[in-house]
Amino acid sequence: MIYADNAATTPVSACAAKAVSECMQSTCGNPSSLHSAGQRAAQLLFEARQIFANCLNCLPREIYFTSCGSESDNQAIISAAAAGKKRNKPHIISTAVEHHAVLHTLEKLKAQGFDVQLLEPGTNGAVTAQQVADAVRSDTCLVTVMYANNEIGTINPIADIGAACREKGVPFHTDAVQAAGHIPIDVRADNIDMLSLSAHKFYGPKGAGVLFARKGTALESLIIGGAQESGKRAGTQNVPAIVGAAQAFKESCEQMQTAAQHDTALRDKLIEGLSKIPHSALNGDRLDRLPGNVSFCFEDVDGESLLLLLDEKGICASSGSACSSGSMEPSHVLLAVGRSRETAQGALRLSLGRYNTPQETDIIIQTVTQTVDYLRSFSQSWNDKLRSKKPFLL
Repeated sequence: MIYADNAATTPVSACAAKAVSECMQSTCGNPSSLHSAGQRAAQLLFEARQIFANCLNCLPREIYFTSCGSESDNQAIISAAAAGKKRNKPHIISTAVEHHAVLHTLEKLKAQGFDVQLLEPGTNGAVTAQQVADAVRSDTCLVTVMYANNEIGTINPIADIGAACREKGVPFHTDAVQAAGHIPIDVRADNIDMLSLSAHKFYGPKGAGVLFARKGTALESLIIGGAQESGKRAGTQNVPAIVGAAQAFKESCEQMQTAAQHDTALRDKLIEGLSKIPHSALNGDRLDRLPGNVSFCFEDVDGESLLLLLDEKGICASSGSACSSGSMEPSHVLLAVGRSRETAQGALRLSLGRYNTPQETDIIIQTVTQTVDYLRSFSQSWNDKLRSKKPFLL
């Protein structure tokens, strides 16, 4: 099997798996308990918080543990909206290509009376700092722009956007779930007020997420109960998953440069090979994209059929976000960057990671090329275009 769906979830690294296992076997205490077993668990939480703080360049007390990136996104946005409501500032700025964890939260807030403005990206999938600055109003309570897109890999100019928000005095949140552990992030240098990440995107276990919230940021609790996480996230912490997440993040940050070189080389080789397929198109920015992300549209190819046939041949891929798989609707991201509904139905996302090899990349190129040709052979639309009865779209 060739696993090429790392953007959906990465395999758990050996160091993370070891940390989780050792913690489960040696630490049974509740970190809120005063006895020695509880305090040992509390110490592990503190050490994990310190690791994330060191890697992100923030204070340990600015790190809050959650269950996933979606929860972190929800808490950040809902908290900023609540603060804005108190100050009669109902305007929120985001983009049309955000993850559904952001977009669906904004839809809920819009139904509650908030004025949500979604900026349209360029054809490369990115928005500019000038777009953000021009959109800010006196009643803006939040700007939330993803660090890098989960479907097409485009990286936004986060430092510039953060600087624009800081100059305007507007809180800035970024969904960094796809970026964290893969490209350098410095919340101070980037002027980020809140940031979301999830462990299973950088070789950590599922069920562990992080919300960075700058000191002084007012957070609303989504889960009511005990006083865990400084009273901002009730519920006994998942200590083994958090410990594993911290070790995975530390390892990813330490190996980032080497891993990025490896992933980028495979990515560029894959892009070069798939670009030779007639009437195909790369989605997202050619260069300013995540190291392992490759997203293509193939004209007159059904994306679901392509995925199923690739799976039969031992290649795990996706058509976009795993969170929306099963939906027959074309990707909102691809539509936002100008792909037609017909073209967007033929999308394929291949996301590579540290365990992929150049040999696997060769197999992917050959298999995708053959499978696209096979599917097109059954397409009346494709045959009509070959006979010049219809125009090509790509």
